[in-house]
Amino acid sequence: MYHHIKKLMYTVNIDTPDVRFGRMLLEQFGGANGELAAAMQYTIQGWNCVDDIARRDLLLDIGTEELSHLEVVGTLIRMHLRDLKTDREAAEADPLVTIAGGGGVALFDSMGNAWTANYLKITGEIDVDLRSNIAAEARAKIVYERLIDHTDDPGTIDTLQFLMTREITHLKSFTAALESLEKKPFSIGRRKPTPVIVDEYFNGSTGDGDEGETDMRGPWQSSFGLKPVESEMAGGEGLSVDTIDGVLGGEDRGKQDAGHPTSTAPAKKELIGVAEAKV
Repeated sequence: MYHHIKKLMYTVNIDTPDVRFGRMLLEQFGGANGELAAAMQYTIQGWNCVDDIARRDLLLDIGTEELSHLEVVGTLIRMHLRDLKTDREAAEADPLVTIAGGGGVALFDSMGNAWTANYLKITGEIDVDLRSNIAAEARAKIVYERLIDHTDDPGTIDTLQFLMTREITHLKSFTAALESLEKKPFSIGRRKPTPVIVDEYFNGSTGDGDEGETDMRGPWQSSFGLKPVESEMAGGEGLSVDTIDGVLGGEDRGKQDAGHPTSTAPAKKELIGVAEAKV
């Protein structure tokens, strides 16, 4: 059940409308990293999360707040685009919004591309979805930073600062929810990866480039048990593909399967694949 209250989460005020900036703001209304995408992603993840009512509540809380943010962004855009309704020169800056949308908001990004459900990252695996959400909040925060860099309007800056700040709040909540599962950081899904090859860093970009780049070494090649492996094309042995031999036993799930389920959730079962998998 949803109930709309006629009050913005943050009161929007601007001094000088800027049609071109209003068009930039559409990126956070109907864009890939915008508020509608976030609201739909978290809400649908929540509806699908039947095995953990605590994290379901988290997803629905934040998904609902993102809808409130969409309302704030939409209000800010309408204020910046209001001259489209009366000023021919302003209207020519964005004929799509002027003619097709009547000078209001629509589900398009800043380049006029229609919003699509392809923006959503929903797997039904709570830890994987939480990682996607952490990345989504980080991307949205960067977009708001860049928008702030392109306006001098104080009221607009304050609104964007509010929205940008809430992205970090949500990032903290999603991170806490992920960490509370107490899963090993590379324990994903239900089946273990194959030893040896899982720790091989494939050095697939070699030689010297025209911009001063060269073959580099770093912790991304040696941390967490990783070791560099050279390509056969560069005289190396390549990846240890001969170690692949069927699937292994169950992955470390932490507390992922210990959550209190909804009343409509399927009964808890033994981890898929453990009984018949190779040990």
